[in-house]
Amino acid sequence: MIDQDLYFVAVKILLRDSNKLLITHDVFGDWDIPGGRIKKDEFEAPLESVIQRKMVEEIGPEVKYNLGQPKVFFRHERKEQRIGEMVRIFAVGYEAEYLGGEIQLGNHHDKFEWIDIKTFKPEDYFTGGWLKGLQEYVGKL
Repeated sequence: MIDQDLYFVAVKILLRDSNKLLITHDVFGDWDIPGGRIKKDEFEAPLESVIQRKMVEEIGPEVKYNLGQPKVFFRHERKEQRIGEMVRIFAVGYEAEYLGGEIQLGNHHDKFEWIDIKTFKPEDYFTGGWLKGLQEYVGKL
């Protein structure tokens, strides 16, 4: 019997415009932050290229940003809508500075907000591992 757990691996972006943090809302009804899972064919790709792909998919090709360092790690469990099963996701949260460009949401998100990081209460938006990770991130600021 194997004791190790299986996880999807994702990169998430904590996109900041000064004291504002970008959060997105997905079409399944949950709040999110930009980013997502690494595809099979990206195993050897630099994480920066995975991040760039996810940013274009989720917030559009016009958004410019300066990618920083990882700031938080997430362990999140949720029902995967496409397969109807619970999955676990391990994600690395990179901080990035927003440099400009119009946000154009992709197919899996229906709205976004720039929230004030100084008054942001993650529990008002997030649950599970995303909540814990964002609470840790905000607590470090």
